[in-house]
Amino acid sequence: MTAQGRESWYEDEAGPLVRSYAVTGGRTRSDTRGLDLITLVVALRTASETPGLEPEYSRILSLCQRPVSVAEVAARVDLPLPVVKVLLSDLIERNLVLFRTATPVTDAPSPHVLQAVLDGIRKL
Repeated sequence: MTAQGRESWYEDEAGPLVRSYAVTGGRTRSDTRGLDLITLVVALRTASETPGLEPEYSRILSLCQRPVSVAEVAARVDLPLPVVKVLLSDLIERNLVLFRTATPVTDAPSPHVLQAVLDGIRKL
């Protein structure tokens, strides 16, 4: 490879440059509903049990051997969050990863409970 070709596809500090849409096949949104920053994901298999996966999928499977949040996966694989959501959605559809969303809080605590907590704190 020429020095000029190396400059356009490689940066010493950042490493190889691959656009996000190339990693996701041009997709920008995931089809799996409910994936947000605090959604927990866990792999059902190891990367070695699923040969032929692209490197990004293998890295995600390796990170998800214990329950981790989507945000943590994105940080550890050093990819943007929307890209990680698409890749995780693919793994979920392939039954390689399970996910669990946080239960939404629908009711605010009653003022009576809040007052009791505040009174208890004041007594400390």
